[in-house]
Amino acid sequence: MSSLKGSDDTASVLPRAMLLDLDDTIIEFGSSAASCWRDVCREFAPACGVAPDRLLETLDAYRAWFWSDPERHRVGRLDMAAARRHVVGETLRRLGIDQPAVIPAMADAFAEARRVALRLFPEALGVLQELGDRGVTLALITNGESGEQRAKIERFGLAPYFHHIQVEGEFGAGKPEARVYEHVLRTVQVSPAEAWMVGDNLEWDVRGAQQVGILGIWRDVAGAGLPSPSPACPDRIIRSLTDLLPA
Repeated sequence: MSSLKGSDDTASVLPRAMLLDLDDTIIEFGSSAASCWRDVCREFAPACGVAPDRLLETLDAYRAWFWSDPERHRVGRLDMAAARRHVVGETLRRLGIDQPAVIPAMADAFAEARRVALRLFPEALGVLQELGDRGVTLALITNGESGEQRAKIERFGLAPYFHHIQVEGEFGAGKPEARVYEHVLRTVQVSPAEAWMVGDNLEWDVRGAQQVGILGIWRDVAGAGLPSPSPACPDRIIRSLTDLLPA
């Protein structure tokens, strides 16, 4: 854990309200994508008549390009089933493979593999309980479509820990838009100076929160440190949610 703006005060106090991201903050999400796609490519390569490694290499290159654009990302995450089918379809097209039936089957196989692979970070529920017991108002802010995000929240029994849950697909806007944070602050009735935002995305969770005066805490899931250049300068960096509890 480190403080980047000259103060360790946040390591010994708690705010009135804490806003938390969902994926790769409370739920382990991103780490399973590569292995799930690898397994799916191995499964479907024979039907496509192509080597698994070539199928995976082409798919990885296209999905990296697809998700790299902020506007494509915004539209795609609001209909993940369609986005996955698009990525698979374009991958097959680039390989000259005419197998229309494979597209939905392969996309759906990935979705199921990813669903099975989802896990809570081991400390997540204990930290949420402890924060609530200490009187911190908790709000969950997550980008993405309602169906997929609500399914995760229900599966892991997260709703009872939060005073407010805000899903992009339901609210009509997502992080890092200022109105997302402003609505949460109004709902839980705190000022920006009384809130922290915790998440793994430097642009969405840190810079987006800081633009409205909320302290931004970055969860460095991989422990790799800030990229250079960094899109934001976090007020704090944590590896585990337990680092949020007073020392």
